[in-house]
Order: sequence, then structure tokens, then C-alpha cells
Amino acid sequence: MDMNARVIRLFNDSIATKQAALQTLVPAIVSAAQLMAKALQAKHKIMSCGNGGSAADSQHFSAELLNRFERERAPLAGIALTTDTSTLTSISNDYEYNEVFSKQVRALGQSGDVLLAISTSGNSPNVMRAMETAHEKGIQIVALTGRDGGKMAPLLKAPDVEIRVPAKVTARIQEVHLLVLHCLCDLIDEQLFGGAR
Repeated sequence: MDMNARVIRLFNDSIATKQAALQTLVPAIVSAAQLMAKALQAKHKIMSCGNGGSAADSQHFSAELLNRFERERAPLAGIALTTDTSTLTSISNDYEYNEVFSKQVRALGQSGDVLLAISTSGNSPNVMRAMETAHEKGIQIVALTGRDGGKMAPLLKAPDVEIRVPAKVTARIQEVHLLVLHCLCDLIDEQLFGGAR
């Protein structure tokens, strides 16, 4: 095995996936950033959820809102629903794992908030349950998906936004998801804080 060639192939695959995403995702990213900025400007919050690597992305995004992204600015209201182990384990134990995010959305979410729902496959039952609860509460959704959008895509309603990475390999989808999250952070900051750096 030529490990150098393998690394070069992985880099090239990642670049090709990002180039394909660039051709299709820009309008959806802009729409999602506008939706999020409007919610934050109105003193609402963005809740985020996902499993595994998507849970890490959820936490990453929330940290960028609460602390800062690339400019000094006031903290923004973001909550990662993936971080409270006591809540996650008690809901899983007393009810079922599919409820771990939806119960939090029901308790913490308010009309006007936004739910960032992340799933590379688009088929995560607990994320879909959170989306259903969000709609019941008048919470709009930004869904980060991949492949064919999975079962999450049909759950979306206007003005929800789906940002679907045109790829099938989980690692490539996750790499684009991270770039999308950074784009969202940049666009939110630009809308809310203008040119201030």
C-alpha cells in the first residue's frame, strides 16, 4: 500500500466533494443563515442536535455562537442538545433513545427558535423526532443532510431549509458539513454585526 498516494486520493476526494457542493449549496446556505440571523436578532435561539460526528458538529456550532467565531462580538444564543449526559441517559433509560432530543426541544424550544438538525444519512430517528416536535412548537428547521436526504427531507416544510451534501461517503459529507457550519457562522456574524472585526 502506497500511503502517500492514499492520502493524496483522500485530499482529492474531499476537494471534489467540496467543489460539487459549491455548485449546489450556496443558495441553501444563504437562506439558512438568513433564517438563523433573523431568529437571533429577535432574541430567539438556535438549538442543534445530531449523533456521533454530527453531535460534535452540533457542539462546535453552538460554541461558535456562544463564544465567538472570527470577530469580537456579543455572545449569541445557541444550545447543543447533545451535551447533558444526565439528561441524555435519563431520557434513554426512562423512555427511549429516540426521545433524547425531542423532549429537550419540547421543554426548551419556543416559537421563533431554530432547530439545526444534523444527520449525514438523513435517517436518524431521534433527530427526526426532534424535527416533528419542533414543527409542533412553531420552530423552524435547518437540516444538514447528505446522500438523498433520507427520511428527514420529506419532514421539512417551508420556510425550513435543507442543506444536502451531494455525496455518499460519510467522511466527505461530514467535511462539507463543517465547512457549511463555518459559512453559517460567518454569514450570521456579517448580518448581525456588519463589518466590525
